[in-house]
Amino acid sequence: MFTINDILYEDNHLIVVNKHAGDLVQSDPDGTEAIEDQIKAMIKIRDHKPGAVYLGVVHRIDRPVSGAVVFAKTSKALTRLNEMIREQKIKKTYWAVTESRPNDEEGTLHHWIVRNAKTNRSHAHQRPKGDGKEAILDYRVLGASTNYTLVEVDLKTGRHHQIRAQLSAVGCVIKGDLKYGAKRSNKDGSISLHSRRVEFAHPVGGKTLSITAPVPNESLWKFFEEAQQ
Repeated sequence: MFTINDILYEDNHLIVVNKHAGDLVQSDPDGTEAIEDQIKAMIKIRDHKPGAVYLGVVHRIDRPVSGAVVFAKTSKALTRLNEMIREQKIKKTYWAVTESRPNDEEGTLHHWIVRNAKTNRSHAHQRPKGDGKEAILDYRVLGASTNYTLVEVDLKTGRHHQIRAQLSAVGCVIKGDLKYGAKRSNKDGSISLHSRRVEFAHPVGGKTLSITAPVPNESLWKFFEEAQQ
């Protein structure tokens, strides 16, 4: 559930929030309330808006994933941010806690993602296949605990379940991600993938923004975050 304390950055043109795992970014067809709706309601009350509140979804992250999500508060900002997304000018960095350590401490994963709409699952292939979409990410190992590894991911493309599918394809399943082969679920139903940081030029002023989302309030996440400080 979104609260005002989850706001990481806000001005007249955009708002960046720290999404909790389990929350929807945008409403489903079944009408389930999403962060989008909650932010609109908050702005309407806080700013005494007499009419409808404008809010544009710039990008989404999966429901069981936590972390930074960007919304536009004006149509001008949304148009420019959408263009930046298409031109890959918004840098998105994720933290993933994986069950296994990658063979190499850092590298690039290059696959073609094929989505199965019936199972809502993506498969990462080594070579072009059918209507598969090219998927690229850079990664590096940041640290490890007794049983898990913290991997930082710089996303180069934005495909369906891309990080989850690509890490699984190289034997580094994300903790709690049963859909992609995790040994067990997380107690809260989350998967241990966090949108850690977004970096981009402000859509109106041009100033470079780098916005970091604190990790979930959970012991393993806190252990890894504190180890990076």
